[in-house]
Amino acid sequence: MQGRSFGRLGGACLGAVLGLLAIASTGGQADAQKVSNEGKIPDAVAQGMRFGAYDPHGNFKSVSADSVEHIFMPWEDIDLSTLQRADLYARERGRSLLVTVEPWSWSGTSALSPSRLRSRILSGKEDERITDACQAIGRLESPVTIRWGHEMDNRNTPYPWSGWAPADYIAAYRRMVDICRPLAPKAKFMWSPNGEAGLEAYYPGDAYVDEIGLSVFGLQRYDRDKFGHDRTFAEVLKPKYDRIARFDRPTCVAELGYSGDEPYNRRWAQAAVAKDPAFPRLECIVYFNDREPRSWPSPYGKPDWRVGKPETN
Repeated sequence: MQGRSFGRLGGACLGAVLGLLAIASTGGQADAQKVSNEGKIPDAVAQGMRFGAYDPHGNFKSVSADSVEHIFMPWEDIDLSTLQRADLYARERGRSLLVTVEPWSWSGTSALSPSRLRSRILSGKEDERITDACQAIGRLESPVTIRWGHEMDNRNTPYPWSGWAPADYIAAYRRMVDICRPLAPKAKFMWSPNGEAGLEAYYPGDAYVDEIGLSVFGLQRYDRDKFGHDRTFAEVLKPKYDRIARFDRPTCVAELGYSGDEPYNRRWAQAAVAKDPAFPRLECIVYFNDREPRSWPSPYGKPDWRVGKPETN
């Protein structure tokens, strides 16, 4: 997903956000069925399942079951001191931090081309950015997992790293971890593909992966149009999970969203946090509480994954 901002802390977004995400039309989704924001927060969390959220609107700030605070940061054009505010917010609520580091700029005027970014990372010209980010993360008191260069297997994203040859991606990911480990020795590292066929070519090796992340989204109108029925959480997750199960690592749905009528939302909410023997390594679910920042294929527009209306404070 593109251009996601730091989570909201006490009513104010972290960092200097480089432009608000557009509140765009969902492409007529409401005309096909009643879309609801209700029922999206699980009533309970299964024993042994960690639950959390990327939460720029603050809807999860008082949810006691929320134990993971997810934030997104580019490694260009960002004030790294804002990580300290994320750390304080998480510690006040007894949460760990999942930090998705995007190796680019959210400013369209300064973003590097895929080949230029790849060349700079592999030649060591981006080592200073890696060092700065990891030094800032290493100063945090909360438990931290670093998720770098996510969804590298999905060529339908605007991410410059998603089109690289697997060997180049692996070399870049390993370079980041090798620099970061001494600077943030308590941090864990998450390798996080989208879940596409062929993802195994991008696996950087057991020594570089503490946890695997996946992205799972359910859009009711899309399900009915393309598949003729409401798909379940397990139905969408299974092919993705089966592709990463060979690596035998703890698994997290690092980005989860669902949008439909209230019964659809409730089915997804409860299934996502239930311990399912079909997914024995699944230990973590992190909800993406915002609108989709880029459009799905026409006519679906930008789905709204939010659990409620954004706070105004």
